[in-house]
Amino acid sequence: MNEWTTMILIRQENEDDQPEVHKINEIAFGQPDEADLVDALRRSAHPYISLVAVEQDDVVGHIFFSPVTIESGDEKHMVMGLAPMAVVPAQQRKGIGSRLVQEGLKECLRIGYPVAVVLGHADYYPRFGFIRAKEMGIRCEYDVPADLFMVAELTPGALSDVCGLAKYHPEFEKVT
Repeated sequence: MNEWTTMILIRQENEDDQPEVHKINEIAFGQPDEADLVDALRRSAHPYISLVAVEQDDVVGHIFFSPVTIESGDEKHMVMGLAPMAVVPAQQRKGIGSRLVQEGLKECLRIGYPVAVVLGHADYYPRFGFIRAKEMGIRCEYDVPADLFMVAELTPGALSDVCGLAKYHPEFEKVT
């Protein structure tokens, strides 16, 4: 483990962190949409996971998970969707995002969600166990390349009887 990784604390977001989390998401994405999404999901998505990375009392990263429904006919399976994740530009490529993903996935399991989905970089998320969702019979409600929509079984076999269309919280429709 690198020396710098011991200086970063990953913890639950608290109310005092919220303005900084908003700013980090806005800066990292170069627009307010993802920051506004996090604010909206805090109000309307339950349960959710919101973790921050802190270095010397400064919030330098954030990750958010909210419920996603996988629908197949009359069956509905609840999983967690990772979105968004942001790290301040000066702290990127130092492993902070990786730590946020790892801790977030542990938290998903802790609260009873053995599956997570992500719409993200095809060369980044497989290191955390994500594979193309298409391989598991899961499609995204949004028209996105198959390589970018991925799923991870946090508990082996959790997807054995799950396939269908993944639907995100309605707040995601506001993100361009």
